[in-house]
Amino acid sequence: MPLSPQDALSGVVRSLVDTPLGPIQFRSAGAGPQVTHVLLHGIGSASASWAYQLGAAVGRHDVRVLAWDAPGYGRSSHLPMAEPHAQDYAERLWAWLDALYVTQPVVLAGHSLGALMAASAARLQPNRVSRLLLLAPARGYGDAPDAERARVVQGRLSNLQQLGPIGMANARSAAMLSPQAAPALQEAVRETMAQIDPAGYTQAVQMLGQGRLAQDLKTWTGPLAIASGDEDTVTTPAACHALALDVAHERISLGPVGHACPLEAAAVVNPLLGLPALA
Repeated sequence: MPLSPQDALSGVVRSLVDTPLGPIQFRSAGAGPQVTHVLLHGIGSASASWAYQLGAAVGRHDVRVLAWDAPGYGRSSHLPMAEPHAQDYAERLWAWLDALYVTQPVVLAGHSLGALMAASAARLQPNRVSRLLLLAPARGYGDAPDAERARVVQGRLSNLQQLGPIGMANARSAAMLSPQAAPALQEAVRETMAQIDPAGYTQAVQMLGQGRLAQDLKTWTGPLAIASGDEDTVTTPAACHALALDVAHERISLGPVGHACPLEAAAVVNPLLGLPALA
């Protein structure tokens, strides 16, 4: 039987560190002398969404993998502004890594909304990123017509207000995976989404509304990979293909999987990151 996400997190350490911009909670795995990978989750998720990537690093001495709970998630403090931009999250990211004395360039991976944060972070400090991997990237709506941007933002916030985190998780978690995803993955996605902090989620929705992923990526000249699942109904294959074309890259197919691809397509995602697969 494949290892469940919960079992994969066995041996993974969860910590909280103070930074000049506020505390950040994160998970870490691996005993490498330097941090090698930094993983940024999506809007309805948390560091646990990287269970199979963190689990693959447990017991290894050649890698050290960090996955944060973004500002407003878990015990990470909220951002001070009501309508943050991707750069506000990126600045908190570098403050966090500074607090951990991370000096070597890292592989930076962002899933969904985390792609906006990762691209902005790479734009701010490109010399600290060795490679950028965007999984099922959310492009953002900063370049969309005002009416479309307002519809997306208000739609998400209305769902949160009407359903609450648990109700939203019950209603939306199945759409994060392909129909053939294992029950353990479905439960992991639902459980993580049910724990979101409404205030942190609201800030993240506002950032999504203002995001301009392609604009940030056009400043990045280092190694870049953009990948997504063929059954992703959130950031569709067509949307990811269009983004990749905009920045002169190709979309990598992760196979017949849905939006929560770090969980459902770990056997493909891990090698893209330079991590071993975890059965």
